[in-house]
Amino acid sequence: MIEALILGALQGIFEWLPVSSEGLIFIVKTNFFSGSGETLEDLVSYVLFLHLGTFFAALIYFWPQVKKLLVAIFNFNKASKSTQLSLKFLIISTFISGIIGIVLLQSLEKLNFSIESGAKYLTLVVALLLFITAFLQLRGGQGGKREAEKIKVKDGIILGIVQSFAALPGLSRSGLTVSSLLMLKFNKQTALHLSFLMSLPIVLGGNIILNYKAISFNIESLLALSASFIFGLLTIKSLLILAKKINFGYFVLIFAILTLLATLLI
Repeated sequence: MIEALILGALQGIFEWLPVSSEGLIFIVKTNFFSGSGETLEDLVSYVLFLHLGTFFAALIYFWPQVKKLLVAIFNFNKASKSTQLSLKFLIISTFISGIIGIVLLQSLEKLNFSIESGAKYLTLVVALLLFITAFLQLRGGQGGKREAEKIKVKDGIILGIVQSFAALPGLSRSGLTVSSLLMLKFNKQTALHLSFLMSLPIVLGGNIILNYKAISFNIESLLALSASFIFGLLTIKSLLILAKKINFGYFVLIFAILTLLATLLI
């Protein structure tokens, strides 16, 4: 029960910050809560399941934008230019992320090693990927003046490729996508909104396509999902404001260094 609450809360809080909630859960799970016989595939499946909680939190928070996009699917010509371009962007980026992400996840699952025996190596990999996340965030800078009305097809292609690599634990999905959008000269508010709108179809699709057989609605999983949703809903507004004002690249860099040092203690 305690494990479910802690991991769900971590997902709910850190999903909105570019620090890789997935990497953090991997570290906590492998070093404090892993049970005998659990494999990397089990852990990937569990983390993807926890993302459903923050999916529903984001869906509620971004509902006005989501509603416009859903209406545009059936009345595309009547939608505003920014909504049309955002919808095209999300379709392109989701399709590309889905294809590449499936390949990456299936590659991870083929490793099929025990979490208990491979905790040190997994923590080391997460640390290295956190360094990459930190580097990209520091390179992202403050962005430019581009808004949703300036989205191009190539932006969807680039962000689709970038988002797919968030399947690797330690590469923050929001950190990668926001940094990339900033490097493409979008303003920070547009970058944050586009980043989290991108997360909705990929998380839902990932659980439907890849995870539906592994989802088990027992008391502990429902508790973890509820914690992810509740903490996500309670913190999304304040943490998105914080993410808009602060470059978390330095925080992620410190997190990466501490994670690397932790491998010496395992």
